[in-house]
Order: sequence, then C-alpha cells, then structure tokens
Amino acid sequence: GLVIDGRTLNVIFQGALEEKFLALTKHCRSVLCCRSTPLQKSMVVKLVRGKLKVMTLSIGDGANDVSMIQAANVGIGISGQEGMQAAMASDFAITRFKHLKKLLLVHGHWCYARLAKMVIYFFYKNVSYVNLLFWYQFFCGFSGSTMIDYWQMVFFNLFFFSIPPILFGVLDRDVSFFSLLGLPELYKNGQ
Repeated sequence: GLVIDGRTLNVIFQGALEEKFLALTKHCRSVLCCRSTPLQKSMVVKLVRGKLKVMTLSIGDGANDVSMIQAANVGIGISGQEGMQAAMASDFAITRFKHLKKLLLVHGHWCYARLAKMVIYFFYKNVSYVNLLFWYQFFCGFSGSTMIDYWQMVFFNLFFFSIPPILFGVLDRDVSFFSLLGLPELYKNGQ
C-alpha cells in the first residue's frame, strides 16, 4: 500500500510528476491520500480518470469531499455528522460505511445486469417497430402514410413497452442477495 499526504501531492502536481506517481500507484493494492485539500482530492480523481481511462468511484462524508465526488464517474455520499453536502452532491447516498459493500456488490451487480438487458430490450423493440414500418411502406407505395393512429402508438408504447421494463427492473435478480455478498468475484462478470 501507499500512504501519501497533502504536501507530497502538492509536490507531485507542481513538479509535473503525475506519470511517475501513476506508475508507482499501479504497483500498489491500495493508495491512501491523507491530509489533503479538496482540490487535491479532485485532482487525484481526475488524474486517475484521465490518464488510466478507468471508471472512478469517490466516497465522501463532508463538504470537503464534494469536488472529489463530482469529479468521479460515480460518487457516493455518506450522510451523517459532517452534514448533508456530500450526500446531496453524490449519485448515491448511504448512511454508514458498512452499507458500501451491499451497495457495490449487490445493488451494483443487479443494476448493471438490468441496464444491460434493458438496452438490448429497447434496441430490439425499436428494430421490430422500424422493420414493421419499412415493410408497410412497400405495401402503400412509399406514400408516407401512417400505419397506425397516433393515439394507438401512444398506448402501444405505454402498455407493451413501458410496463414490462418497469416490472423487469423491479423483479429481475439474476443472482441471489446472499450469493452476491458471499462471492464478490461474481462482480467481475459485469466488467
């Protein structure tokens, strides 16, 4: 692991040593930045996000973490004694650090799996609808006439293509809650 303080981060950013810093951090299992300013926190996140081209996740519990949370791809704010600024600026808010494991491993896996299936669902829905309109144009001689009335299309989309995704999004769980908590390596399948 690597523990680095704010003064050292200041030397790194002012001395154009970002590449060497990233090369060092690649060999570490964990990197801890302590006694750093909010600007330094966000600069570290932007550096990792920009140079390594990876997804970044920032976790903070106070107003000094807001810039870091906003610089990351995914921000998690912890509401509590330090106030609500971090929770209000984040993508996800939790009340305690102990909920982080469940948020990432269980709900993160379910959310990723559901979104991936929904993208495919909407893609094939639109392909089937456009295919139907394409073949109808051969039937009507490419006159541009509509196949169905506007209100029928609204109800068609409402009943057949909005209710199933909502039910699917709420009820679909490809792996059980306890399996995801017990086997964190299942999270790698989504990556």
